[in-house]
Amino acid sequence: MDSLAAAALRGAGPEELERQPVPAEYLAAHTRVEDIDMFNGVEDKDVRKSLRVGPVPMPELAPDEVLIAVMASSVNYNTVWSGTFEPLPTFSFLKQYGKRGRWERRHDQPYHVLGSDAAGVIVRMGAGVRRWQVGDHVLASPIQVDDQEPATQGDGMLGDGQKAWGYETNFGGLAHYAIVRASQLIPKPAHLSWEEAASTPACAGTAYRMLVSDRGARMKQGDVVLIWGATGGLGVYATQLVRHGGGIAVGVVGSEEKAARLADIGCDVVINRAELGIGGDDGDDPSKVIEAGKRLGKIIRRETGEDPHIVFEYVGRATFGISMFVVRRGGVVVTCGSSTGYQHQYDNRYLWMKLKRVVGSHAANLQEQWESNRLIDLGRIMPMLSTVYPLADIGEAGRLVQTNSHLGKIGVLCLAPERGLGVTDPEKRARIGEHRLNLLGVGAHG
Repeated sequence: MDSLAAAALRGAGPEELERQPVPAEYLAAHTRVEDIDMFNGVEDKDVRKSLRVGPVPMPELAPDEVLIAVMASSVNYNTVWSGTFEPLPTFSFLKQYGKRGRWERRHDQPYHVLGSDAAGVIVRMGAGVRRWQVGDHVLASPIQVDDQEPATQGDGMLGDGQKAWGYETNFGGLAHYAIVRASQLIPKPAHLSWEEAASTPACAGTAYRMLVSDRGARMKQGDVVLIWGATGGLGVYATQLVRHGGGIAVGVVGSEEKAARLADIGCDVVINRAELGIGGDDGDDPSKVIEAGKRLGKIIRRETGEDPHIVFEYVGRATFGISMFVVRRGGVVVTCGSSTGYQHQYDNRYLWMKLKRVVGSHAANLQEQWESNRLIDLGRIMPMLSTVYPLADIGEAGRLVQTNSHLGKIGVLCLAPERGLGVTDPEKRARIGEHRLNLLGVGAHG
């Protein structure tokens, strides 16, 4: 560990951090451009073969950026996409981005440092950064925006310059250091450990925009909300937001073990996907979609007395047709992803004749990120870690998400040598309760 990282880890003050030199290179999880064809003709695109950990050069800091010593990060599904080079190799994004100007050219490299979550310490700031100080404990929003673009002033997610940090940009959070724009920074909740805090921004913020924001489904008290993949990284935060927002959470999961965990989180109705008879390709068969939709609707009506007002969708091809069928007349299907495939089939009559709506949603703007982080800071929404890996084992961590063998979020320790570090308000943590902060029973690997 270099001297700057060591100083950040031990909690050194701003003056000492600024005295320590920035290293010329740092350790990072990354993909390599020469590997983009490695899975051609291969059915199982195992990310353990493509996700590398090794030294990369330290980039120059732009005036509106900060350098974060990353204590912990987490795995999101875009890490899997990066590692499989699908639907497109991310190097094509970086090459296009690099054509925009001097600072953008830094991102066009033969390596891609991944990761859209990070918790750590600011160790350097560009000349144009305001409102933050070296030594601050921060989280990174997974979205980078162009704050000089007019659309960004209305909603950062609508700007053409909006990028998924660590996926459509380089120098992400699965590393010892990360380059983050000041307009991505979020204060770290003081009662959380590094790995707990790092598990929240991408998924909690995304779920908040989808369900709570006026740009999403606008959930209200009493709404019945169907949540697909309710024990996944997004689903566990959606379940909590529905519960604390006065809604009725109906979660669908893939096993009895996941069903038991979801009940512990507080989901009102838990459905094992096996009850619906849904297979991976059933979303392409109209008759099977209707059959599964009828079975699902019957269960939801039996348990809640009515059809769902909102469907929380990110599974995609395998479930989207069912979602469109089962949501009530005038209801909303809000979608942010398609982990089983992007090409969806559904009967459009259910959309137009029953006046249903589809709302596309992607991550969250900075205000929404701060609002969801406030709920976490208040102890209303809990981090949902189930497993923590060291950075050296990013391949194994990514594989767990790739095969949907995980619960909640998979944490990654970067500079932090062990779990549990980074708590600066132990009294608040004690008030909230250790058991509530560890609902999924965090395990460690490596």
